Amino acid sequence: MEKIFLLPFPLLLLTIAIFPLVNHRLWEKNSTKAIVAGIFGIPAAIYIAVTDLHSLVHTTEEYISFISLIVSLFIVSGGIYIELRVKPSPIVNSLILFFGAVISNFIGTTGASMVLVRLFLRLNRWRNYTFHIPVFFIFIVSNIGGLLTPVGDPPLYMGFLKGVPFFWPLKNLIPEWISQVTITLSVFFLWDWLSLRREKIPEHFNNIKNFQGISIEGRINFFYVLCILLSAILLHFPFREIVMWICAILSLKTTPKDVRKKNEFTFHPAEEVAILFAGIFATMIPVLDFVRINADKLGISAPWHFFFITGILSSFLDNAPTYLTFFSLAGGLTEKLNLHPAIAGVYEPYLKAISVGAVFFGANSYIGNAPNFMVKSISEEMKVKAPNFIMYILWAAIILFPQFILIAHIFFGLQIF
Repeated sequence: MEKIFLLPFPLLLLTIAIFPLVNHRLWEKNSTKAIVAGIFGIPAAIYIAVTDLHSLVHTTEEYISFISLIVSLFIVSGGIYIELRVKPSPIVNSLILFFGAVISNFIGTTGASMVLVRLFLRLNRWRNYTFHIPVFFIFIVSNIGGLLTPVGDPPLYMGFLKGVPFFWPLKNLIPEWISQVTITLSVFFLWDWLSLRREKIPEHFNNIKNFQGISIEGRINFFYVLCILLSAILLHFPFREIVMWICAILSLKTTPKDVRKKNEFTFHPAEEVAILFAGIFATMIPVLDFVRINADKLGISAPWHFFFITGILSSFLDNAPTYLTFFSLAGGLTEKLNLHPAIAGVYEPYLKAISVGAVFFGANSYIGNAPNFMVKSISEEMKVKAPNFIMYILWAAIILFPQFILIAHIFFGLQIF
């Protein structure tokens, strides 16, 4: 493999990060994003087609599955209008995030994100200081929450397909889940409390003394969400994707137009994600192949090694193939060293570290997990300012990485002192 074809992926990420800073108005056009994705993605796709056509076909299938899930859930959730009649407060916001973390294990981080993001943004969009709102939503609902079932996050589903029992995460990863969710929610609560003290709450909120109920329009779309998620679990390509698109079309046909109007629904965020991730998937193939070929040369042996290397690569690469790469490496090491107990052929401490790293570190960048970029795009569409690509990574490093070090120390044997 020519190492020069490792370059398009980081160059594409740099362009995504820097272009909006240079000319934000030009970057807002999806045609600009399509040109950028093509400049880096097409040469990489041609190279892979010549050297490893099977890999390109497989990645194309993965991209179709990825976009089908993301866009169908985006369309269906756009037909669900949830109005929460309650006075905004750090407690209310924290409860929404915690609820999202819980339900992400039943409907996936993507499903939970798409169902709750508009409600969460609407409740807080009147504020002047909203920087942390989409950021912590991505941290908790779009990533950290989905650790406890294979439905929660794609890497865990890959593990399930490899023989990891369905309820193994729920039985074994609750301490890590509780620790990370509690710490991150506590940071959010403090930040939100300090931020809200600087705000002048609008008069119509002051008239709300207590919780006055919740109203939901477009309930039929919950059925479509369920169908999409069941198809993701039970069906295979291409029938799975056909069901997803049928649900999306039915949602557009059966949902009253005023519901989507209230949600300020447009297709722009979905178009943006589809365009950028076409380039990301194409340029990512050589990088993933390089990691797979050289994984055994990284000197990994301790659980905390697996936690950090799986996590850091999952921050920017697709976390599902990254999980599988180190799952295979851990399986070989388990057999070589005759380690026990083993789950699906992998030493259990290694499996825990790989699972937690793949899920938690997905919060480190906008491309770390499927719903991240979509939440950012919806947030900007609803005029709730989200940090740019670089600033998001910096804030994730500041807020999350100290927590990850603590998690590695408590659960995976990292010696800090």
